[in-house]
Amino acid sequence: MRIALDRCGGMEHLRLPKERVGVAIGPVGEVKREIERRTKTKITLDSETGEAVIKPGEDPLGVLQARDVLNAIARGFSAERAFRLFEEGNYLEIIDITDFAGRSERAIARLKGRVIGKGGKARRIIEETTGANVSVYGKNIALVGAPEQLAVAREAVGMLLGGSPHSAVYRFLERKRRELKKKEIEIWKR
Repeated sequence: MRIALDRCGGMEHLRLPKERVGVAIGPVGEVKREIERRTKTKITLDSETGEAVIKPGEDPLGVLQARDVLNAIARGFSAERAFRLFEEGNYLEIIDITDFAGRSERAIARLKGRVIGKGGKARRIIEETTGANVSVYGKNIALVGAPEQLAVAREAVGMLLGGSPHSAVYRFLERKRRELKKKEIEIWKR
């Protein structure tokens, strides 16, 4: 999967995988309309080529926000999970599996399986423990969350891609969860 970005006169050009265009449009166009409404942009999506053009409205930052939401959808997130990027302080992060596996399709498939885990267990534990959303799609792993959530999720995913045993990753996640909980308690005590 290749997502091409091209900036031209304040507009953003983005190419989505053809199979993800329907998700970006949504039933009777409701997802596209909601992105346009929240970002005050105008989006044109071509279902044949996957080409998306985002035209700015009143707020030029809306183009960037619309781009991030469409990029999250292109990376396998549902519209609902991608809409989390509308909340202040949430970001999209993309990890390229080929950085760990090279170009071998077999190695990529194996590493995707490690991150997903048996029955989706590893992915679910990462999400539940960190609060970040995780999508494994194509040759990428995408994360959506707040910076501290992303940091822990990125580390856990990196450990799995690097070959660490699942049990070691789960212990790491549990330790980080306890540390975050302890910080929260200290903040509330102040």
